[in-house]
Amino acid sequence: MRSFKNRQQLTHFSALQHQNEPPTCSAVIKTIDHDQVQTFSQPEPASNSEKTAVKFKPLLHISDGCHPANGDCNYPDVGGQVYSRSNWYKDKWAIVYARYFPKGAEFVLNHVKGHRHIWSHAIVWTDSPNPDASAILGVSLSIPTGYEKEVPPKAKYIEGEETVKLDSYVDYWVGNQSLSFTRKWGKTKREQLTDEARDSLGMFDFQPESSQVNVAMPLKNGVFLSNLRETYPKTEGLDT
Repeated sequence: MRSFKNRQQLTHFSALQHQNEPPTCSAVIKTIDHDQVQTFSQPEPASNSEKTAVKFKPLLHISDGCHPANGDCNYPDVGGQVYSRSNWYKDKWAIVYARYFPKGAEFVLNHVKGHRHIWSHAIVWTDSPNPDASAILGVSLSIPTGYEKEVPPKAKYIEGEETVKLDSYVDYWVGNQSLSFTRKWGKTKREQLTDEARDSLGMFDFQPESSQVNVAMPLKNGVFLSNLRETYPKTEGLDT
C-alpha cells in the first residue's frame, strides 16, 4: 500500500448515499415514527467515485447496543441507514461512511439508558477515486473520545483487500455506543436516498435534549471537512 504524503489540497447497511457536492435545494423537513422507516432503492453507481464508494463499503457486526434500523434495537426487519460522501484531502481520496441509529445506548452511573439519534462514522482513506486502480491506505473510526486510526489497517480487519470489518458496541468506560475494528464477519446492504431526503438529513437537528452526547450528521456542510481534518492519519513515517 502507498503511504500518505504531507501535501495540501452488520446488522445491515442500507441507504448508501454517495455525495461529492453539498445539497443545492431546500427541503421541508417532516418527521415520521421509527416504525415507518423504509429503505430506498439503489440505482447502479455511474461515476468512478460512486463505484469506489460501493467498492470500499464496510461490513458491520453488532456485538452490543442498538442496531441501525427502524428504531427497534434488535433484529431489524429492514436495513439500516448508511450514507457516504467523498472528496480529496491532502492528495488522498477520503470516503466517509456515516451510519444513523434512531436510538443509541448510553451508560450512566451503572445504569444503561438510551436516547434518540446517534451517528457513527468511518473514513476510508484511499489513493484514488478510480475503482479499478485504488487501494485502502488507512481507516479512521469515530469513537466517544475522538478517533481510532489504523495506517495501514491490519490484514485481519480487511476482507478481500477492500472491505473493512467493523463492530458496533457499547463502551462502558465512556458510556456511549462506539465503533471498533473486528475480525468478525458483518453484513452489508446498500440503498440510495432521494435529494429531498439527503437535504433533510443535512438540515435536521439530531441533538437529543436528554443526552450529553454531541450528535451531528457527519456529512453535512461545516462538519464533513472538519471530520477529514481531525481524522487524517498523521502517522510518523507515512505523512512525510
